[in-house]
Amino acid sequence: MNSSSTWYNNIIRPEWAPPSWIFGPVWSVLYLLIIISFGKVFLMLFQKQLPFIVALPFILNIIFNVIFTYFQFELKNNVLASIDIILVLGTLIWAMIVIFPFARWISYIQIPYALWVSFATVLQITITYLNK
Repeated sequence: MNSSSTWYNNIIRPEWAPPSWIFGPVWSVLYLLIIISFGKVFLMLFQKQLPFIVALPFILNIIFNVIFTYFQFELKNNVLASIDIILVLGTLIWAMIVIFPFARWISYIQIPYALWVSFATVLQITITYLNK
């Protein structure tokens, strides 16, 4: 991770990019909300209270969220990271819409995650543009 940190600290970032130390605390809170809400979705799926199609965007969101780190910090590929973060945001919005009729609170608890991912999407696209 040290070479990844060095790489990230040396790329061109916009002036409005948050300091690196902020990502850990923000993601810690977001992952707690994700575990609670996504866990409830998967419990509802296994209890047959939801059709699979409602759980699908949650599954895809987890996959895209996890591979972002690989694209960004292992491959150091801003283009793939940009495409991936758009997919994270898209599947999150999709998830919020499809779960709403079944459990509104799950949609509401995603709002901080959606706000952060929206910001992260703009940041990542900007970083990609600045480092082309």
